[in-house]
Amino acid sequence: MRNPFRSIIMIQIRPETINDHSAVREVNLLAFGSEDESQLVETLRQSDDFIPELSLVAINNGRVVGHILFSLISIETQKNDVSALARAPMAVRTEFQNHGIGYELVRHGLKECQRLGHKIVVVVGHPAYYPRFGFYSARAKGLEAPFQVSDEAFLVHELIPRALDGISGMVKYPPAFDEGT
Repeated sequence: MRNPFRSIIMIQIRPETINDHSAVREVNLLAFGSEDESQLVETLRQSDDFIPELSLVAINNGRVVGHILFSLISIETQKNDVSALARAPMAVRTEFQNHGIGYELVRHGLKECQRLGHKIVVVVGHPAYYPRFGFYSARAKGLEAPFQVSDEAFLVHELIPRALDGISGMVKYPPAFDEGT
């Protein structure tokens, strides 16, 4: 997939380390203007739903300029629960936005999710942004959200083709999503 941004800032993407935690907090605070997303990241880090390899940072000149997190969720079906991932949150320092860093974080993150054997990623996000990565309407695939969200913003991506075949149900977020926001 070709990056649609012309002005690329050179970055390295890698899993976060404990030394990145304060910088990740700052990136989320600056990008969102509130503590909610930073608190969500902190709460998820302490939970069983946290996957260290899927908490990724974008580094520019030794500085954390972006962060993306994928954590475990499930889809409750009539028969059983199906494992999936939530992409939340993602943030880029304001002065580095619109330079392709978010794009690279999502692209790299989805590759890592697939490499680690995950099959489904759910996001509540901008409907014009995520389809370029293969996301489409989650409700069209038979998924429901446990909160109010428009069809256009409630999206899913099958990392493995047909991973959602025969699966429909309620997406279940872990308690961290209630505690962190």
